[in-house]
Order: sequence, then C-alpha cells, then structure tokens
Amino acid sequence: MFASDLGHYHVMAAILLSFFGALGSALRTRGGLVLENLALRQQLAVFKRRDPRLRLTHPDRLFWLALSRVWSRWRETLVVVRPETVVGWHRWAFRRFWTWRSRHRQPGRPPTSREVRDLIEHMAAANLGWGAPRVHGELLKLGIVISEREVSRLMPPRPRKPPSQTWRTFLANHVGTLASVDFFTVPTATFRVLYVFFVLAHDRRRVLHFNVTETPSAQWTAQQIVEAFPEDTAPKYMIRDRDGIYGDRFCRRVEGLGIEEVLTAPRSPWQNPYAERLVGSVRREFLDRVIVLGERHLHRILKSYFAYYHRSRTHLSLGKDAPEPRAVHPPSMGEIVELPEVGGLHHRYERLAA
Repeated sequence: MFASDLGHYHVMAAILLSFFGALGSALRTRGGLVLENLALRQQLAVFKRRDPRLRLTHPDRLFWLALSRVWSRWRETLVVVRPETVVGWHRWAFRRFWTWRSRHRQPGRPPTSREVRDLIEHMAAANLGWGAPRVHGELLKLGIVISEREVSRLMPPRPRKPPSQTWRTFLANHVGTLASVDFFTVPTATFRVLYVFFVLAHDRRRVLHFNVTETPSAQWTAQQIVEAFPEDTAPKYMIRDRDGIYGDRFCRRVEGLGIEEVLTAPRSPWQNPYAERLVGSVRREFLDRVIVLGERHLHRILKSYFAYYHRSRTHLSLGKDAPEPRAVHPPSMGEIVELPEVGGLHHRYERLAA
C-alpha cells in the first residue's frame, strides 16, 4: 500500500512539473522560444556526430559565446558543457582579441627627433659636468617638451663618479626670510690661500653679496654684512656655522640689523645645505677648471660666474628655472643659438629669429 502511494505521488509531481513547464513556455516571448529551440537543436547536432568522444569545434564555441551575449537564460538549456566553460571561452577570446589589436598599434611614446637628440649630445659635450637635469632645464627654456627620463636615456655615457652628498631641507617653512653666510678657500698659482665670503638668500638661491680677502677678520666680516643688506633689506634669520671668525663684533653688527642668528651643530654641514650646495657648484663648475692668479683675478672671475649663475643656470629647486627667471622660447621664435658664458665653460641656449 505504501509503495503504491509513493508511485502515485511521483506521477502527480511529474504532471505538475510538466504543467508548469508548459505554462512557462506559453508565457515566454517568441524570441526566447526561438533562441531556446536554436540552443537545443545545436546541442542535438553535437550529440549526433559520429565521434566516440564529445568534441566541440570552434563554430560550436562561437555559437555559445554569441548566444550568451544576446540571451540571459542560456544557462538553462546548456547540457553539453558547464556554464563556467563558456565563461572561460569568453575570457580566452577577450585576451586573443586585444592581443591582435595591440599588434597594430605603435607602443610607447613617439620617438625623439634626430635634431633634439643631436642637441642633447652637443649640450652634454660642450658643458662639462652637466647632467640630465641641467640639459633638461635648458631644453624647457627652448620650448622643447621632453621628459627628464628621456634626456637621461639620450645622454652620452660618461665615467662613473661617486654620488654627491645630499642635503636635508632645513627650515623650509621660513625659506622666504632665510639667508646663509659661509667662507670657502681658493688656492692661487703662487700657493697663497684666498678666502671668499658670501651671503646667500634661500628663496631664489641668489648670491646677495660676496668678497675676497687674504686676511679675514671679525671686523672685515661684519662690514660685509652691512654691505650685503643696505636700507632695511636684512632677512629675519641667518644661518651660519660656529667658525671663530664670527666674533663679538660680527654678532653685535648682526643683532643691530635685527637679524636672528641660527647656529648649526658642530661638524654638521648638512644643516646649512644651500650654502654648501653653492660652494660645491662653484668648485665643480668653475674653480676646478681655472688657475687663480690673485685676489683681484679671483674677484673678477667669480663676478662672471655669479652673473651666469643668476641669469642662466637652471636649478632643480626652482623648477628648472634660474634665480632670475628666464623666459621660455617656443620653436616659433626661430633657430637655436649657443651663447658662451664664463669664458666658454658653460653656455646659454636661446632662440633668435633669422
């Protein structure tokens, strides 16, 4: 009795499933019925093939890829493979399509013209010690748009040098009201030693004042401060080291000008980075390549270098500009000309109309 009841329930369930299936088919749109019929016929054709193993060809895969794009219920009629397999086919086709598309495009940035490449090589050869940032700064002033990385790649190889010392940023929030003072020494052709004192403004890296002497003293140094800041132009802060040359007379003169001194720690040149950087630039770019004859000669050639330093030399910290801002010369202004500076050790590049 129990077995007969169970069989009766199975028959009723089958009848109900058939009824609801027929009702769903009646409620579907005509387009959905056409796609379902097409999907079933395609799978039936696959099963009728005389291959002992069920194999799907490329047209079969393309059929299901296309059907999955236009019919949202394609998974319900799929029997030959799992739906995840069709999704995998779609990803494979996506990769192959974009691989094919990429072959017809030129990769990377447009190539640099031969004229610009020759100009970069010429700048590097004509200006000893210039690196990619300096050459890049000059190119920007000529209206040539190129990345610094590309300039570095096109620079001719040069002997490897030890890395230069890096300087920490010191009192950056007061950069507009800061100045630094320092000394550096220069040997002469007659084996004497000259002392160069300079005052450097931090905002635009401008050398406000410099002078040369063979016998520095506190009185002489104090007088240089007065000459550097005439008519209430003194900064709020001044950075210096603890050298004994800055005696009581110097300190009283600085205090009288309303300047607050900021002393660096002993043996800590990195605490006065802008002044140290200036000294390094003067030595590498100029003094290491000349022979100083005497005090007047040193004063004259330093004046020439600082004129170049202010008007032409580009600085990383100033956005590849000079302390005295340089105008950008677009290509429409004419041909590029090379102007020698500091006796031909360095050059300035501009555009002039023919």
